[in-house]
Amino acid sequence: MMQSLPGFRDFFPEEFAKRNYILTRWRQVARQYGFIEMDGPVLESTELYEKKNESGAEILTQLYLFEDRGGRRVAMRPEMTPTLARMVIARERHYRKPLKWFSIASYFRYERQQKGRLREFVQFNADIIGDQSAGSDAELIAMVIDQLRALGFGAADIVVRLSDRRAWTEFLSSCGCVESVIPKVMAVIDKIERETPEALEAKLVGTGVSLTALQDFIAGPSPSAFDAILAELRARGLSDFVEVDLSIVRGLAYYSGLVFEVFDRGRAGRALAGGGRYDRLLADLSDGAVDLPAIGFGMGDVVVANLIDDTPPALAQRNAAIAADPAVEIYCIVADESRRSEAIALVQSIRDAGHRCEFPFLPMKTGKQFQAAEASGARAAILVGAEWPEIKIKDLAARTEQIIPHTALAEWLQSKAS
Repeated sequence: MMQSLPGFRDFFPEEFAKRNYILTRWRQVARQYGFIEMDGPVLESTELYEKKNESGAEILTQLYLFEDRGGRRVAMRPEMTPTLARMVIARERHYRKPLKWFSIASYFRYERQQKGRLREFVQFNADIIGDQSAGSDAELIAMVIDQLRALGFGAADIVVRLSDRRAWTEFLSSCGCVESVIPKVMAVIDKIERETPEALEAKLVGTGVSLTALQDFIAGPSPSAFDAILAELRARGLSDFVEVDLSIVRGLAYYSGLVFEVFDRGRAGRALAGGGRYDRLLADLSDGAVDLPAIGFGMGDVVVANLIDDTPPALAQRNAAIAADPAVEIYCIVADESRRSEAIALVQSIRDAGHRCEFPFLPMKTGKQFQAAEASGARAAILVGAEWPEIKIKDLAARTEQIIPHTALAEWLQSKAS
């Protein structure tokens, strides 16, 4: 029996409905925040990810690489930020700043599978380009919180942990770390909760800083860089969702300032989302031709879906939302085959009015048609039969029925829409 490749998923209708529930709410919240949707190609030149190693060495080892028939070295996109940067560099003069763009797309990384991590996944990305104020930082953090709130999570379920790579750079410089070893120390900080003290100490040899010094800085007072962001989030009523945690540094090399990650409160599994400032990336990729500050984040569908399944209130909300949005709203029952043409005309008028309607393609006993209507999830059944030009409408949930002239169907549909 043929199966999908490891790390890739089939989406049967019930699984697709679960994923679409997440994607729909992501898109709704982004639009509420005034973000505009964009997308880029699935294939990019490998050079985009290699240039100055902006995406970090780990991602370079995870690329799906091949040479196309034109002899070009190409890669399936592992993330959106380099593509976004390339697109902004090409046309940034055409748009008023700041840009507020988002995307929902598939990504590919050849990495070891585990819970919450697959080789193909869907990710929401949002970026604000052309503004370096605390306001844009707070706007993006508020949006990721509201996207998770829209999925049924509260402050008791999730937390956004804030950090700042500039604060770390200043601290490490004060400890005597030379600029060339700071990325090495950042990589140690990124793994400070996942590796043993002995392993971390070994990696710090020759850097001029000890593990104890790093731990003391993490446990110390919060840098003032967070004050304005936290004040804005308090004004929005979202401060319960946010904490300062200097152990967060993010692994990608292009982050230059504020960074953040979103966890479930128990920190079980991987981060739900993460992002930060990358104020130098556009200048680096354009060799200085375009120099715009930027901040963005990404959130994957796999870890979010897992958390929904593990959180009873969020799970109940999702299931109720899916049940309330069936594939079929109205089922047209052809009770008299001599009236099939009239029934088909009614079906078309119902669809033209914007409703989801189904009917049997072949003659079928009325009882079996009712069973099909129930199985479809339809809320109402319309019977076209010997009573024509009148039709019978049956509410399948309330088990009530009424008879109306077929010419009054549009008015009935309007009453249901309102």
